[in-house]
Amino acid sequence: MTTMTKRPLQKTAILGRLAVLALGLGMAASVQAADKIVLRVSHFLPSTSNAQVNMIQPWCDKIAKESNQRMVCQIYPAMQLGGTPGQLFDQAKDGVADIVWTLSTQASGRFTKSAVYELPWLVPNAEIGSRALWEFTHKYAMDEYKGVHPIFMHTHGGTLLHFVDKQPKTLDDFKGLKIRSANRVNSKMLTAIGAAPVQMPLPAVPDAVSKGVVDGAAVPWEGVPAIKLDEITHYHFDVPKGQPRMGNSIFLFGMNQARYDSLPPDLKKVIDDNSGEEVSAWAGRTVFDEREADFMKVSKANGSVFHYMSDAEYKRWIDATKNVSNEWIKDVDAKGGNGAKLYAEAEAIIHKLMAQAANKK
Repeated sequence: MTTMTKRPLQKTAILGRLAVLALGLGMAASVQAADKIVLRVSHFLPSTSNAQVNMIQPWCDKIAKESNQRMVCQIYPAMQLGGTPGQLFDQAKDGVADIVWTLSTQASGRFTKSAVYELPWLVPNAEIGSRALWEFTHKYAMDEYKGVHPIFMHTHGGTLLHFVDKQPKTLDDFKGLKIRSANRVNSKMLTAIGAAPVQMPLPAVPDAVSKGVVDGAAVPWEGVPAIKLDEITHYHFDVPKGQPRMGNSIFLFGMNQARYDSLPPDLKKVIDDNSGEEVSAWAGRTVFDEREADFMKVSKANGSVFHYMSDAEYKRWIDATKNVSNEWIKDVDAKGGNGAKLYAEAEAIIHKLMAQAANKK
């Protein structure tokens, strides 16, 4: 065989090997793409909200990195998968979304025991509230979360009241005022002080306030910039600095149980490594407590008035709302639980965590 004959044959062989290699790489890429798990994450606030930017997106980035991009999120903010905020838990349970971030008690009447940390004067800050919520729920209330696997839970920094043109200062000034409430417990607290609660989800608040449907709104500082309430309201009524506020909300970042169970062991471990009490504490601390001063900036810049109760007035509010906790106890008893015992345990967990935090300083 001549050299001229050998060269075309060698070239053909090389091209053949390259084609096989390319085919193999293409098949490998296709298999890898097919193996990639995309988790649909749904929530009720805009994509620019603190919750997405500083909590949901960082969590998603972390699991993508730790899974070598084999498991990634596709986030659907502002209810883009349809439905209402009150339906988010069921969307996770039914598999409409793989993961949801939701204010649990917007699904009214279903999270009675968990809602203990929505009661007034109980949660000192979001980090302790979030740790307490995780611990209490996993000890006493997991039956309320069937079908959804909790990844983390949290509270916010506590509710305060925001007004456009009214400036109530004492308990008596609130009688008859229409005030947006975040949940059933919050409504009972407002009723106890003589106000008229109007329960609605957070995204509906700006329109209701600006049109005078309500006189004011119970909203934590974290929620104010998310809905641009800082551009509408100019008077902010709060408890004495450092005291537990007049209510809270409990939040769940949870995954469809069947979707979680279907994950291969290594990817399930990635979820587990980014779940639990410490992640709950991270959400409370870094997403809420450490950012509260930033949330207040626009309100301060627009010349808003900040009113803090006196210690004597704070005691009046506590006395006026004592029955709110008693009603929660009765609700738990009506569902077969021991409300007084669970309330005492919820308090004990808070006191334990406060002591631990004080010892670390």
